[in-house]
Amino acid sequence: MTTTPDEILDALDPDQRAVATRVAGPLAVLAGAGTGKTRAITYRIAYGAAVGAYDPSNVLAVTFTKRAAYEMRHRLAALGVPRAQAHTFHAAALRQLRYFWPTYIGGPVPDIVPHKASLVYAAGARLGIGVDKALVRDLAAEIEWSKVSLVDAAHYPERARSLGRQAPAGVSEQDMARLLDVYEEVKAERGVIDFEDVLTHMCGLLQERPEVASAVRAQYRHFVVDEFQDVNLLQHRLLDLWLGGRHDVCVVGDVAQTIYSFTGATPEFLTGFARRHPGAAVLELVRDYRSTPQIVSVANSLMALSRRASGTVRLVSQNDSGPAVAFRAHGDDRAEAEAVASRIRELLAEGVEASRIAVLIRMNSQSQILEEVLSSRQIPVAMTNSTPFFRREDVRSAVAALRAASIAPDEAASPLDQAVVDVLSPMGWSPEMPVGGAAQERWADLNAIIQWAQDSNADDLAGFVAELSDRAQYQVEPDQFGVELTTIHAAKGLEWDAVFVIGAAEGLLPISYAKTPEAREEERRLLYVAITRARRVLEISWARARSEGGRGSRRRSRLLDGIWPEEAPSPAAPPAHARKTTTRAANREFEETQSAQTIDLFARLRAWRLAESKARSVPPYAVFSDRTLRDIAIVAPKTLTQMRVISGVGQVKIDRHGPAVLAIVRGEEVVVDEDEPA
Repeated sequence: MTTTPDEILDALDPDQRAVATRVAGPLAVLAGAGTGKTRAITYRIAYGAAVGAYDPSNVLAVTFTKRAAYEMRHRLAALGVPRAQAHTFHAAALRQLRYFWPTYIGGPVPDIVPHKASLVYAAGARLGIGVDKALVRDLAAEIEWSKVSLVDAAHYPERARSLGRQAPAGVSEQDMARLLDVYEEVKAERGVIDFEDVLTHMCGLLQERPEVASAVRAQYRHFVVDEFQDVNLLQHRLLDLWLGGRHDVCVVGDVAQTIYSFTGATPEFLTGFARRHPGAAVLELVRDYRSTPQIVSVANSLMALSRRASGTVRLVSQNDSGPAVAFRAHGDDRAEAEAVASRIRELLAEGVEASRIAVLIRMNSQSQILEEVLSSRQIPVAMTNSTPFFRREDVRSAVAALRAASIAPDEAASPLDQAVVDVLSPMGWSPEMPVGGAAQERWADLNAIIQWAQDSNADDLAGFVAELSDRAQYQVEPDQFGVELTTIHAAKGLEWDAVFVIGAAEGLLPISYAKTPEAREEERRLLYVAITRARRVLEISWARARSEGGRGSRRRSRLLDGIWPEEAPSPAAPPAHARKTTTRAANREFEETQSAQTIDLFARLRAWRLAESKARSVPPYAVFSDRTLRDIAIVAPKTLTQMRVISGVGQVKIDRHGPAVLAIVRGEEVVVDEDEPA
């Protein structure tokens, strides 16, 4: 597929277009949550290639997760630039290290230890430091911080004191410094390296071997770095060595989403980018396509109260008005969990899918009571599985069966999604999910593969198996089934229709050990991340006591001073006859604020959707939600490209319903074929 420059720019808003068209020289993009930063930078790469500004094979896009790299790579391929590389810092450095190591160091690259625990145990034993499981985890984290911050054993005590950083509990600064040395000795004796060594060794080769530096810089001449606020000193050093004094680099980030300072990440590289790269352009993405104006207003107000607001952007919602953000206080943790479960039941009854709802917590210890309450209400909760998806036995068997079927002579007889169903049905998949136990877990894994097949662009089973191999390489996990219950840190980069942020109390959010102003500001940014995960429904709550009947000694989080209403709404649910669904309220507001022409288009779209849903034997929201139909009516897209940017319209729905929707927008009558197979 080849995309023209005009087609690329037509799919972008003015801010994104400004990013895409600046294809040369240093560029920093300050991109707020939900503003389409990944879209902007992938289209920038595609536009630069389309106008001949550079060869895409000379571009290296750097991300922070393998999933982000996978998504960027596939977006670029869809835009006609499959040769542009997208990798994490570690993956890019490891590829280079494996190429140059045999020649300049000799032999293969040493094995990389997946976890530091055994090395830390051995180092602690040599020093006579008794370590348990919790201390091993803390020591491993401190070792990682020292390495990415380029702090060696000799300078650890001084550097830790200057930063106000404390060594793990029960370990002195001097003991920690000695442990750093012994850890390296143990590692050398075992002939292994850790993940940080991958970056350190590559930096060493680039510094000490001019021919290595020349080869890498000849290959990669243009760099794009996503999530630049999360870069640590070691990663920034590697980027500088890749550039070699050049300035063809575009960085993208959001200061307000810096939530990994404890690992060595710092937003200073983002805020100071223009000083390090003379003549750099600094652009902002502020149009929020994710959240309603009500949610964006709370997010903006939260960051406006920050003492360190430099570099943050003020979001402007591009969505219709939604329900007010709810602020709720409860007597105890169980009452809070019960109230959240009641609201989730209401949302499920309104047609919101369980997988589009999330409950965000600050600490994993908060999850137990929520799991109990949700389970008692028979609300499906996303299952956690410590085994990576593609290493699970039932997934491995399914992929093997699909691979075998892909070479069968009659494999092209059915459409792709049906062919996958035919292969996986004998292995435990059925249209109805079994309840509980191993059968449900197996079904969920197989169903994830089937959903991928439904969204796949592959022509046949062989192409789909290749897609699965690609997903396995990048460790792309499927979307969870059920209500997501996760920490705020793990929620970064994700989004849901409805989000419940619980535990907004002192000691939980901000966390009790956030003693310094810097630590409390990080907690503010963490709350900002939680708030901006929500598309339409956001509820923030706290409980005065931990247990029922306990002394209500907790205080509401100071982070919400000036935002929390003077009188919080009562946690008691209103009587059934007084409740109004979110959908009805939104439709009523839509009718009151939009033009007669827009309202008429919405009515015609709903009539078509009803006929389509009956013909396909699916509920109406499975075609398009009311929210999406309202957005289509407001935007009135003229092309599939314009339709694609509307929330809730993916490629599968573009292929299935796009032409019909555009015809309705044009005023044409669309007749649904009731004989068409569902």
